[in-house]
Amino acid sequence: MRLAPVAEWLARQGRFLPNIAELAGETCARLISTGLPVWRFRIAFRTIHPELSGMGVLWVQGNGARLINARHGIEQSDDYLGSPIQHVFDNSTPLRRRLTDLDPERDHSVLHSVARAGGTDYLASPLRFSDGGINTLIYATRSPEGFSDEDIRDLECFSDHIAPVIEVFATRQLAVSLLDTYVGRRTSQRVMQGKIKRGDGDQIFAVMWYSDLREFTALTESLSPKLMLNALNEYFELVAAAVTARGGEILRFIGDAMLIVFPVSDEDQLAPACAAALDAADDAFSALGALNHRRRRAGLPELRFGVGLHVGEVIYGNVGAPNRLDFTVMGPAVNRTARLESLTKTVNVSLLLSAEFVRHINLPVRSLGFHAMKGVAQPQEIFSLEGSHT
Repeated sequence: MRLAPVAEWLARQGRFLPNIAELAGETCARLISTGLPVWRFRIAFRTIHPELSGMGVLWVQGNGARLINARHGIEQSDDYLGSPIQHVFDNSTPLRRRLTDLDPERDHSVLHSVARAGGTDYLASPLRFSDGGINTLIYATRSPEGFSDEDIRDLECFSDHIAPVIEVFATRQLAVSLLDTYVGRRTSQRVMQGKIKRGDGDQIFAVMWYSDLREFTALTESLSPKLMLNALNEYFELVAAAVTARGGEILRFIGDAMLIVFPVSDEDQLAPACAAALDAADDAFSALGALNHRRRRAGLPELRFGVGLHVGEVIYGNVGAPNRLDFTVMGPAVNRTARLESLTKTVNVSLLLSAEFVRHINLPVRSLGFHAMKGVAQPQEIFSLEGSHT
């Protein structure tokens, strides 16, 4: 009964908080108001994510709450093996440990760390989600007496009240993370806002980037599938790091190609977006040099790729079959960007710019003449930067 007001608050108000960090802080404040001597509180839950095996939040009295992400592979680390979290995950049972009489050899390092910070008692309790999955709630106190038996009973019972609320937050956080990973932040925001009807679309101005690997077919013939996948991921990773740091968003991977946009709110913002795209290209080609140095030392073939940069107005919208939709950009400007990149092989220049792109930059360029583009009625003039990558 002592925690009934906290449980009622969770059901009526706590579940509406904007994020799990605020939920942790507000919950602990209410637990403390009931007389529970909570000093440290952690939520840890497993997740389905390409980079993370777990997510959660840590709250410490006086320091507030911060998010904690556990990357894949942590299960083989000393931080996890033998830890209270592993005990709960593996056994689905609580682990309670007084921190005032720890064994230097047998007790896990995390318990010693909490004890050094002033902790006196520690409880790791199972947090059960509706799918049967076991996650973890961890409480620690600095009270000289530690937790009482009543405290322990109340905290273990409290897990059943907070679990449904945490599950909602965890599911929402997972959905956002997965959408960001698979469709990009801009698109994920539209999906989460409910803009998912087939045919929904906006006309936007954007700088467009299209790139693909050179001699991709030869690479697939000469490398094992595993080495080929590693090569693709290395190439994708260095381009992604360069463009996302400059405001670009990867819309899709097309085999070994990447379609990227630098969207702007209006046409007047194209100049800074063009500058950002050029800086991203410079960063990507510089990173490629370092990558190829490592590949040469490992006896692997070097990677090369071309980039086409163009500007224009495109339709950013939702297309596809009723049960399989995709957000993408469409329009003549997209086609011209892809055709421009394909010419990098013909003229042996790694970075090509359209005439429309060149109008928005203030850098020395050289014309490479007019070239026919498939599907475009008239030959188009193409440019490269003076001293550009070849």
